[in-house]
Amino acid sequence: MKKRFWMFITGGCAAVVIAAALSLVFGSTEVPLEKIWQALTAPDLTDQGQIVVYELRLPRALGCMLVGAAFAAAGAIMQGGTRNPLADSGLLGINAGASFALALCLALLSGVSFSATVLFSFLGAAASLAVVYLLMSLKHRKLDPVRLVLAGSAVSMFLSSISQAVSIYFNIGYSLTFWAAGGVAGIRGDQLVFAAPVIALGLLLALLLSRQVSLLSLGDDTARGLGLQLERTRLLCLFVVLLLAGGAVALEITHMDALAARDIDALSGGQRQRAWIAMALAQDTPLILLDEPTTYLDMAHQLEVLELLQTLNTASQKTIALVIHDLNLAARFSDWMITMRDGVVRYEGTAAQVMTREVLADVFMLDAYVVPDPWTGRPTCISYKMLGAGS
Repeated sequence: MKKRFWMFITGGCAAVVIAAALSLVFGSTEVPLEKIWQALTAPDLTDQGQIVVYELRLPRALGCMLVGAAFAAAGAIMQGGTRNPLADSGLLGINAGASFALALCLALLSGVSFSATVLFSFLGAAASLAVVYLLMSLKHRKLDPVRLVLAGSAVSMFLSSISQAVSIYFNIGYSLTFWAAGGVAGIRGDQLVFAAPVIALGLLLALLLSRQVSLLSLGDDTARGLGLQLERTRLLCLFVVLLLAGGAVALEITHMDALAARDIDALSGGQRQRAWIAMALAQDTPLILLDEPTTYLDMAHQLEVLELLQTLNTASQKTIALVIHDLNLAARFSDWMITMRDGVVRYEGTAAQVMTREVLADVFMLDAYVVPDPWTGRPTCISYKMLGAGS
């Protein structure tokens, strides 16, 4: 049995490492292996390929591993501690408490920083868990798993209702929507610095509590007979779940967390573009229609937005149609291109079929120099002039 256990652990760790390595190698931008190694050992942030690896792919891979480990450990602790195979942090009111604190923060303290907003969310989650524990302590009741889940569900529904009321009264629905658009595609290094220590601490404590959680899963009488202090162990389990769930929530997808406290009309053009995309993601629609999503964005944010959309298309099976006038970006990310002139479709097909010198001459009256991109292999226009113009 022990041999099979270690084989399973070794195989799982190897699979995670291989998946992380593949995520560094493969992407919309082809980066040579030597540049990937340089980005990991001695990054040169003047090289675009190394920037892609160091600033985008590496934080995303590390974030995926941390978030997955955090939710897995939190779920295992909850399920073992409550003997409920469907238990998660939401049943204890942790998520609702974080949302309630966030709603109060955005409504009453709109000028606070990102770090302060995350801190308020942690405090709200902790306060919600404390309320659940106090309800269980009334009349000296024990931390019975069934009562614990019922108390958590009651607190969760109550705080969710209050959060909605605050959202409506203070008109902060947009801000809460931005915050709720969560995922891993937009994870960056600054977020890892904030959340990784919290998750690491939670994982370490979860490992130390693994034996006690296993005993809890056998039932209270058996665990007590084996010398386990039930109340103390369950309280420690709740604290660890709080660390793990709160740390995972801190890693957001669209980088709208820093803008969540601001009115949409106060955002810059580029920030507003990202805001509308965040709202589309929060609605979880299977079809996303976008008009010039990269307008007013710098090159880094253009790449970030389009890579995010590409991830949604491939990983979440979302259909995405967008209007874009940057032909190089269109050719780089599109599966199917359509060119129009005077409101009439002139050409459609793959990037290789549409992004040609002949098509650009016919549609845009341009004499364009189109070559394969050295990284992606897609056609790209490196120079152009009006037809008939001198050299």
